[in-house]
Amino acid sequence: MPAQLPLHIGLRDSATFDNFYPADNEQVLAQLQQCARLEGEGFIFVHGAVGSGKSHLLQAACHAASESGQSVVYLPLRQREQFSVEMLEGLEDMHLLCIDDLDAIVGDADWEEAIFHLYNRVRDAGARLIVAANTHPTALAVKLPDLQSRLVWGLVFLLQSLDDEQLTAALQLRARGRGLDLPGEVVAYLLKRCARDMNSLFDLLEKLDRESLVAQRKLTIPFVRQFVD
Repeated sequence: MPAQLPLHIGLRDSATFDNFYPADNEQVLAQLQQCARLEGEGFIFVHGAVGSGKSHLLQAACHAASESGQSVVYLPLRQREQFSVEMLEGLEDMHLLCIDDLDAIVGDADWEEAIFHLYNRVRDAGARLIVAANTHPTALAVKLPDLQSRLVWGLVFLLQSLDDEQLTAALQLRARGRGLDLPGEVVAYLLKRCARDMNSLFDLLEKLDRESLVAQRKLTIPFVRQFVD
């Protein structure tokens, strides 16, 4: 990893392809898995609502590529105040570059130009680039027309949000990965009373896991209620 990257910008250990519940997103999952193997399309843009799993997938791609010996960088642009635009120089030397939260730099002339040039360098170097934002690339209010044309290089995918049944399956998959039994009635209780985006639900599940270990209790509605209501 280039020395100029802040060391604390890392990947969550829990963000893997194995614990991502695809539901109606099988195609984007398959394409990202190929990209992480340095196969298939080299440019992929993923957009979707906050909490739909974009960051999870980008970090999972980095994990998968790194485990096979590839050089990777995960760059969350919502943390861009922690580094300068010059740190984009040389990132095309990575096998896989994942840029998250592209929305965060829209309207910033310096960052838009730097991302534009990075696209060109990545193409020339034959590297792989996965970008995520909340909005389709043609709907982003970028000021640099040439950047907007680059954002639609390759494949563009909308990450579909999950319905209640799919949210239940996703939470139970994550719970099994933590060694937890999460009954369906507990999930239904949580979905009625908590924020329904995946980030919030997974954070809550992590908290419940810790509390259940401390209390040596199973995840039942009476136990969960004290941490939700």
